[in-house]
Amino acid sequence: MTTKPEVLRYTAFSSDPEGGNPAGVVLDASGLGDADMLSIAADLGYSESAFLSAPPAGLGGEPGRAFTIRYFSPKAEVPFCGHATVATAIALGERIGSGDLLFATRAGTVPVTVSEEGGTLRAALTTVEPHSEDIADVDLAEALAALDWPAADLDPPLPPRIAFAGARHLVLAAATRERLADLAYDFERLEALMRRLDLTTVQLVWRESENVFHVRDPFPVGGVVEDPATGAAAGAFGAYARELGLVPEAAVLTLHQGEDMGRPGVLTVELREGDTRVRVTGTGTRIA
Repeated sequence: MTTKPEVLRYTAFSSDPEGGNPAGVVLDASGLGDADMLSIAADLGYSESAFLSAPPAGLGGEPGRAFTIRYFSPKAEVPFCGHATVATAIALGERIGSGDLLFATRAGTVPVTVSEEGGTLRAALTTVEPHSEDIADVDLAEALAALDWPAADLDPPLPPRIAFAGARHLVLAAATRERLADLAYDFERLEALMRRLDLTTVQLVWRESENVFHVRDPFPVGGVVEDPATGAAAGAFGAYARELGLVPEAAVLTLHQGEDMGRPGVLTVELREGDTRVRVTGTGTRIA
């Protein structure tokens, strides 16, 4: 690095700096190489940090509101990160105003709309095209063994699947809130399985009511035990729930995450009829 960049700190999916998921945000990473970005992310120690540079040719979007965005965990680059996208959008909204943004990510093009409600900025991202797939019995057994979850603790109406909306996540549903709250897993064993299956997180879910869920996301491949609020997984879960007929074609889901870590956050997942993509919305604020 010839010039040290300004590294901002924002939390996403909460208007409280002590809630949600913190992310590093570098609004001008044009002079940084991969090693520089990884070093900054590692020094911060957040689950991910976001780095902006000029948009690729042909991306489109309004001039000055379109960017290339890359995401780094403390251990590696990841293709897409929802909470760091929301954090970055909030940071941009404070500087260039509400409106539409366009981000070129490794996973594809992600539009984001920043709006103001009662003096609070909210960012709504639209995922890339989602899909889900079955997980092999042997891999499911290994995941449960790494988590120390008996198969009987799963919730049968929400079957295990690998869901994608920019990154891959293994969805496992707990039958009780107590099962979800009791998280003590084999870090290295789960990390090895996730690397083999190219998973970004494991999304653990408990269904409170028809449209309200509580979630937790182990993230050993990123070098952290748990992600406090996971926008990419929220998008993937929304698509998973609709694909399996667990929710209507058009629905608004509320995901509570971070409560068990002492960093509560709320992720709003919107499914629209006629659009297979998923909208994930949340607030955010700067961390002093």
